[in-house]
Amino acid sequence: MLAPFHVRSFRFQWPADLATSWAFEMETLILGWYVLVETRSVFMLTVFASLLYVGTLLAPMFGVMGDRIGQRNLLCAMRTVYAACAIALMTFSFMGVITPVLVLAITAIVGLVRPSDIGMRAALVGETMPGERLVGAMSIQRTTQDSARIAGALTGAGLFATLGMGPAYAVVAAFYVTSILLTWRAGDTRAGTVPATDAPARPSPWRDLKEGLAYVWNTPHLRAAMLLAFLLNLTAFPLFTGLLPVVAKEVYLSDQTTLGYMVAGAAFGALLGSVVLSRFGHAVRPARMMIVFSMAWFAMLLVFAHMPHPAAGIPALMLAGLAQSLGLVPATAMLLRASDQFRGRIMGIRMLAIYGNLPGLLISGPLIAGFGYPVTASLYCAIGIVFTLIIAVRWRKQLWHLDSPANKR
Repeated sequence: MLAPFHVRSFRFQWPADLATSWAFEMETLILGWYVLVETRSVFMLTVFASLLYVGTLLAPMFGVMGDRIGQRNLLCAMRTVYAACAIALMTFSFMGVITPVLVLAITAIVGLVRPSDIGMRAALVGETMPGERLVGAMSIQRTTQDSARIAGALTGAGLFATLGMGPAYAVVAAFYVTSILLTWRAGDTRAGTVPATDAPARPSPWRDLKEGLAYVWNTPHLRAAMLLAFLLNLTAFPLFTGLLPVVAKEVYLSDQTTLGYMVAGAAFGALLGSVVLSRFGHAVRPARMMIVFSMAWFAMLLVFAHMPHPAAGIPALMLAGLAQSLGLVPATAMLLRASDQFRGRIMGIRMLAIYGNLPGLLISGPLIAGFGYPVTASLYCAIGIVFTLIIAVRWRKQLWHLDSPANKR
């Protein structure tokens, strides 16, 4: 299970990603609750959650930049932006001038960069990790996000409720600064660089991006995986992340503490899935796992949508998190194995699928206002299950046959 830590870069990258993920979760919970309480509007909450993904269209260019200058250098620059924005929000909060409009403006700045972070950290793992350890490494790397959703959510809720927004954001800023220092020690310092004396003329970034897009489009299992990723972000992720404050406040009639427990429960299930894969990942068939557990994720989200009390809802969220992890980690490993030359661009294009969150969240606001959360969630899950089946049937040869490259162990 711990074999990936034999690689020096991973020993620095894992705690760096952990600190970043903790800060992400604390920040999302703190600001999401602040916007919902101050504006008393579900629509404004969905606007806030959508702003976190406004930079999704830029993700492929981040992939191009990572292939050119090295994933480590790119991640350091990105995390410097997070730290600067967190320090600004902390300062405004201590000065007593924080407003929902200011929060949304700074969230839009962070949202230009943040959607690419997960893809670039995965590309850095692929850049430094031997192929036979890749599924195990991605499983352990995934624990940074899952554990952060447990500890980060509970810590963020507790600090916000007890000390207020300013001190809570001081902790967030400290996590970001720590992540920058650790990321700088990770990766290959030579990656993405060529000696100036014999460097050939490089094609334009747009040509690099075009080559990456063509490679994905002409590789059937990659195209199928990208379509499924967009579908999951359109229908499953809004229910699993952005809309949980609505369930806590409007369905369970509770506060941010219950929201923290809900987020932590979902993350605990995902963490359990990551731990299982870190031990048995070498034996799984990635494409089959991706299809089967995507379906299971929708099924558990459907169950959660009809749980009237958090005592029943949180266990359903745990099972949903377990299914999510067992489906998404093998899918990421499958993408990273596709090509060393295009690794950064492939992950950048994969992050483009996160754009599905925007219409998913924005459409859900009016639907919830008109029909309620259970009906809206049921509709999203039904759409997700139907189209997952369509993808599985359309590309059954590439995604289901044991001898296909997508099912390589």
